Amino acid sequence: MVDYKCFSCSKTVADTYIKKKVRCPYCGSRLIFKPRTSITKVKAR
Repeated sequence: MVDYKCFSCSKTVADTYIKKKVRCPYCGSRLIFKPRTSITKVKAR
């Protein structure tokens, strides 16, 4: 199960809701993103 976040209100939206509609159930925004869980640092040579 993957959780998405609304770009406008920053609330968590379940992936089961995204499969039905591509809107935030809280504010109605269409801008939804999947937050990254880990940060990868790369050293420059």
